[in-house]
Amino acid sequence: MFNTIFYRPLYNSLVWLIDVLPGHDAGLAVVVLTLFVSVLLYSISKKAIKTQLALKEIEPELARIKEAVQNKEEQAKQTLALYKRYKVNPFSMILLVIIQFPILIALYYVFKSLPTIHPEALYSFVRVPDAVNMMFLGVLDISSKNIFMAILAGVTQFIQAHIVTSVGKKPEVNTDKNMQQQFAQSMQMQMKYFLPVLIGFIALSLPSALPLYWSVRNIFTSFQELVVRRKGI
Repeated sequence: MFNTIFYRPLYNSLVWLIDVLPGHDAGLAVVVLTLFVSVLLYSISKKAIKTQLALKEIEPELARIKEAVQNKEEQAKQTLALYKRYKVNPFSMILLVIIQFPILIALYYVFKSLPTIHPEALYSFVRVPDAVNMMFLGVLDISSKNIFMAILAGVTQFIQAHIVTSVGKKPEVNTDKNMQQQFAQSMQMQMKYFLPVLIGFIALSLPSALPLYWSVRNIFTSFQELVVRRKGI
């Protein structure tokens, strides 16, 4: 199922792009494929962004419910009622992560196979390219590790995280915060600063094609977040 739904479509798309793009540039094919995947996920991503914005807006009310209602069952009931009133579905963000994870794994194997082309994995209408140029724009070998691409992946991840964590209103709560609120804020800060560093270190051990994908995806997502916030589209 993984091979049929994720790997083969992505592999064939990449091979087809390498065949038709100027210079058979595999790096350029990675960029175009990333944009294509991002457009396919646009609708789900937009819902996740709108959910995130809505959650930020109702954060003060959620905090008040947690402070005023001690009974966990009643607290959950009022929280769900609040979500329903504002038409918020927190699971839309989880759906985006669930979909992106197998895509990322499939892309790892797709990029790992380059520059070798496997004809047995191709659809009948996709032909083997005459050549596979692994030098992106003639300057970056996407088949090898590259510290610049690792840094770029980390930096774009930080920018995206910064945009995400700067949305909405901050909850009007007392400085005397409960443990749950402190833990949530601590996790948010760690994800903002620690995750980009972690991704940068991971990217150092991978072929540059994957950090290239991650960087382009981060840039697209950052612009999408800003557009959805300003125009709601």
